Amino acid sequence: MIRHVVLLKLRDTADAAFIFVALKNLQSQILGIVSITTGIDQSPEGLQRGFTHGFTVDFENAAARDAYLPHPAHQKVGAMIVAAAVGGIDGIVVLDWEM
Repeated sequence: MIRHVVLLKLRDTADAAFIFVALKNLQSQILGIVSITTGIDQSPEGLQRGFTHGFTVDFENAAARDAYLPHPAHQKVGAMIVAAAVGGIDGIVVLDWEM
């Protein structure tokens, strides 16, 4: 399984709830997605460096992740996220690891 972790610096005017619904809808549109979780930062450590929101997408395997990346539904939601992030793509961090 591959876990895709995304951290976001969302603009104050961004509609995080709308973005999170759009993300969760990807599971019914793209094969190989096991689960999607979303959330608002709750850490008391003070190490967020401006990142306010995040989400994970768990994929069956690397091939499923690789098929997700160019998928039109993902591209549409991804563009929405970039537009909502502080500094565009600079307000987003992505890490993937095998579980």
